[in-house]
Amino acid sequence: MSITEKKGESFMGCGKHHETGNCVCDILKEIADAQQDVVENCCSTSCEQSVSDLLGETEPGNGLDTVPVILYCKDGCEPFKGFGANPDDIGDMMASFYFRVKRVDDDCCAVLELLRDPEDTNNNPDDPVTQDTNPLCATGICMTVDLNCFCHVTCLPAVCAF
Repeated sequence: MSITEKKGESFMGCGKHHETGNCVCDILKEIADAQQDVVENCCSTSCEQSVSDLLGETEPGNGLDTVPVILYCKDGCEPFKGFGANPDDIGDMMASFYFRVKRVDDDCCAVLELLRDPEDTNNNPDDPVTQDTNPLCATGICMTVDLNCFCHVTCLPAVCAF
């Protein structure tokens, strides 16, 4: 089923669902829904392609469970870096530019989980390009954000993060 057919909802353009009036919120809601249930393809690399890959529309049974995202803050359009403590050691703080969408509420509050390469020893990368990403894995570190604070989302190809 393509994103334009999902659950009888109507979508405008290439998989953009404009229900909340916030496109970052809408695409992250779409990703969260797709990840929970485990698109019309306009680009070889895009949020829609990543969701399609996650849902197995291109390769059934592909084992993918996460669309990693990078968010960009409205003020200055800088990549957003989230911080959190290791669940097993609160003194072990770490940061990431890569997130897994866990949930998006109707008011555009989202729960995001930090994704990191478990072998990466740099707990505070300077930017998304210098952060190790192979593989990106779930950390168990989650935060709640207001998606109205973001102006841009970049989706990476779907991965198996668990």
